[in-house]
Amino acid sequence: MTAYPEFPQFKPVELGDRDIIHPRLKSYQPQTSELTFTNLFMWRGHYGFQWSVYQDWLLILADGGSFDKFFFMPIGPSSRKKITRILLDWLSQGGSPFTARIERADQRLITELAGEEALLVEPNREAFDYVYEIANLINLTGNKYHSKKNHINRFIRLYSYSYEVLSENYISACLDLADQWCTLRRCEDDMNLMGEWEALKVALTHFRKLELSGGVILLNGRVMAFTLGEMLNTQTAVVHIEKADSAIPELYAVINREFCAHCWSEVPQINREQDCGEPGLRKAKLSYHPHHLEEKFLIKLKE
Repeated sequence: MTAYPEFPQFKPVELGDRDIIHPRLKSYQPQTSELTFTNLFMWRGHYGFQWSVYQDWLLILADGGSFDKFFFMPIGPSSRKKITRILLDWLSQGGSPFTARIERADQRLITELAGEEALLVEPNREAFDYVYEIANLINLTGNKYHSKKNHINRFIRLYSYSYEVLSENYISACLDLADQWCTLRRCEDDMNLMGEWEALKVALTHFRKLELSGGVILLNGRVMAFTLGEMLNTQTAVVHIEKADSAIPELYAVINREFCAHCWSEVPQINREQDCGEPGLRKAKLSYHPHHLEEKFLIKLKE
């Protein structure tokens, strides 16, 4: 069993840490998409995620090198006023060039920090998660979903397709599709896209051990779209990955509906993560009419 690193000691997030980290995150019943072991593990190379324990709190540190470090919010019992201040003070020691901060904090923590005048709290709109009613994404009823239903109906008229549960037999084809997607968008010229490509490969390769659910769309036996997700809390699933052949734009609407219908039909809501401030992605996510946006906040020490 992995030994517990105790703050201020940290260790990199590894697959063997899942048995320790996953139960703590599950017990917290997070609303924000970052707080799954899958997210930490698949993005560990890009963000340099490390973890530690301080008393009853799980600590997640993103250490991208000397130029940048930040914490996710401490995971554990309330009140977290003291531990929040400890983490920010620790980051700010030694005149470091980065800004000491906690990122992607949820409303639950912000409520606990009420009255802390030494802290600056700012909403981060680019990180807000889009949360949808799954029944709406499956049924697409009403005028507001008219265009989505038209896209799917057009796809059905033009193609004979099948939806299949993701298995090891499809992993290689999914990786090839993602590679084509990345080549088309010149991922090698964009650090964030390269980070997404690496995270995607990790999630696909280890999807069984991460206990992820997934699905693929097949056209003539060929994988043309795929997706991966899991339960975020008892009422909400979360989609970590969704990719499709860019030559058929309707595929995204199809894989979205099919995944919800086949895998999450008994779950009330689904979190489809943030838009990262990209205008096209924001427009696409808003076009599905989210039930609400799950707010996230940046916490810093006031100067």
